[in-house]
Amino acid sequence: MEIDHTRMFAHIHGHAGWLAAAALLHPALLLRRADRRAHLSVSLATAFVTLAAGGGVLIYPAYSTRLRQAIFLGAPSVGWLFERKEHLAFGVVFLAWAGALSYAAAWRADADLRAPLRVFAWRAFAAAAALAIVVATIGTYVATYRSL
Repeated sequence: MEIDHTRMFAHIHGHAGWLAAAALLHPALLLRRADRRAHLSVSLATAFVTLAAGGGVLIYPAYSTRLRQAIFLGAPSVGWLFERKEHLAFGVVFLAWAGALSYAAAWRADADLRAPLRVFAWRAFAAAAALAIVVATIGTYVATYRSL
């Protein structure tokens, strides 16, 4: 019995995406208070997002060659939904990294810049968490499409 590695890695990627979405909620909640320290939360959430996105990049060639055409032929709306998911996922990575860098910069910034940087970090993580939940939901829906 041969193992379908593409399918296995797609499942791992999907689970990692949901874990990343959950991990992003933690700094989004902690950073509501501007004086709260959240070094580990920010670092781990950003790492989870980066790893999940990296997994998506690794399985993309297999998706492109093996699945994309079948999805679009069977259900174009599902195919377009998946295409949107890919674009939104880049937004999650961008927002998570913007939040992490803003959070880190706030610790070294002058007092007048510290508060705006922390507010930006909080908003970036909150937006990344919301968007990651949307991305993971779309990914789960597309994965349930029967022709895959």
